[in-house]
Amino acid sequence: MKEYQVNCVNKPNRNSAHEHITHIGHTGNKWRLSREAAIARIESKTEAFYIVDKSTGKRVYIGVVREAGKMPYLRTYADGKWNDNLLAQSECGTECALIG
Repeated sequence: MKEYQVNCVNKPNRNSAHEHITHIGHTGNKWRLSREAAIARIESKTEAFYIVDKSTGKRVYIGVVREAGKMPYLRTYADGKWNDNLLAQSECGTECALIG
């Protein structure tokens, strides 16, 4: 399985702490992936995406959350629980090309 580090996200309202993520990406490698494409790749188990926890240096993997009556969304999972580390990532800029 291929693994890719994520260090940026896009949300419709960047200032909202609870807004859904529309894209994940990496500013250094200049790529961006839509939420739907990331979900498909994660669920097919062909690719994994992670962020690096700034306090521990450990990888925190991104998973798919499915709740009844809601669209699936992306969230980080570490130490046996879902957390909001993904929402804290910086904004993906226009230099990040959409790859899916």
